[in-house]
Amino acid sequence: MASAAEQMAANLSWGALGKATDLRQRIFFTIGLLIVYRLGTYIPVPGIDGGALRNFMSDVSAGLGGILNMFTGGAISRMGIFALGIMPYISASIIVQLLSSMWAPLEQLKKEGEQGKKKLNQYTRYGTVALALFQAYGIAASLETGNLAHEPGLFFKAGVVITLVGGTMFLMWLGEQITARGIGNGISLIIFVGIVAEIPAALAQFFSQGRSGAISPAVIIGVIVMVVAVIAFVVFMERALRKIHIQYPRRQVGMKIYDGGSSHLPIKVNPAGVIPAIFASSLLLLPTTIAAFSHSQTGPVMSTILAYFGPGQPLYLLFFTAMIVFFAYFYTHNVAFKVDEVADNLKNQGGFIPGIRPGKKTEEHLEYIVNRVLVIGAAYLAFVCLLPEIIRHQLTIPFYFGGTSVLIVVSVTMDTINQIQSHLLAHQYEGLIEKSQLRGRKRTGAKPVTRR
Repeated sequence: MASAAEQMAANLSWGALGKATDLRQRIFFTIGLLIVYRLGTYIPVPGIDGGALRNFMSDVSAGLGGILNMFTGGAISRMGIFALGIMPYISASIIVQLLSSMWAPLEQLKKEGEQGKKKLNQYTRYGTVALALFQAYGIAASLETGNLAHEPGLFFKAGVVITLVGGTMFLMWLGEQITARGIGNGISLIIFVGIVAEIPAALAQFFSQGRSGAISPAVIIGVIVMVVAVIAFVVFMERALRKIHIQYPRRQVGMKIYDGGSSHLPIKVNPAGVIPAIFASSLLLLPTTIAAFSHSQTGPVMSTILAYFGPGQPLYLLFFTAMIVFFAYFYTHNVAFKVDEVADNLKNQGGFIPGIRPGKKTEEHLEYIVNRVLVIGAAYLAFVCLLPEIIRHQLTIPFYFGGTSVLIVVSVTMDTINQIQSHLLAHQYEGLIEKSQLRGRKRTGAKPVTRR
């Protein structure tokens, strides 16, 4: 039988959205900042030869350029001020989280609550600046090497580095503002909007190739069916749960004895969400970014890397899979579902798993279950991310189509809708509380006191 909260959630409507003023303001605030982001992707970096850039990107749009476009919302193809995207921030977050699990000083900061979290966020920002400087200089040097600059030289490099680093820091600030004052996760929404903005152009190119005969109708229908199937599969897996039965003993409050209750501890099959796919993709973007703009003048080391780690290559797929599995386990145990904290909370609340002692035994039992569930979750993530990658190369689809983009779009959409429903549910609860207070005043006959 559905609970009262579930029944209220099922009755949410657009009318309730119109009455929730705070939620409406959050949505408009989020949309406004995302529009600012999209406008920034069309502002070019100074000193770029636009014609040469367009010709070059048309040659690489099916490979490396497509990967970069997916995460930058097309900014890399236009060499806009947001060409680096949000990836330096994500890479810095990976490094800080890894160090906070292995290095004692940072591990201690994690245990200091809100103040420690602020300090770690500050270190992440410093790391973002350092990585953005490195990547921006690599792009500036590669643009010169690829003959895409009007006037190569020191001033060109300085202009590109300052512009790209400033754009990344501004995007990081936009994401934090959306998370704090808007709706949804700001960083994920920025990537989401970039992907969605490129979908119409990709579809138009796909169907035009079909009309010209470059792609057979059977391939077009097969790709459409596969996309629908992948979306349905992602929705199913993101909602899949492993429920652990929790029992609460009888308790005495004053002279009354309350019967023990029971509930379930839900463990998602994929507790880390889309984070492992984003983290793994971000690690593969740096060499592809530099190599893409270096064109045919890459050195022997970079040429070797591209030969073995280019999109669709066996080592690329193997490395991508290994990174997804690693980050699925790492992010779940360190951020999404910390078994030690869950075990302590259950012990403090008097709850226990039937047949398992509270404390250390509960922690070990939860870790055992989470590790087994993550086998399915990590395999699901790797399958969704790699299947379109393999099919794209087998069928020679002329534009970038990746499972990571499908996973991000579906997951971010579901997460944002859940947050909107939570805000609407909270608004309905507030309305019920206000009505109950008004009824209580009427029953007691209380009258408002007027001042003279």
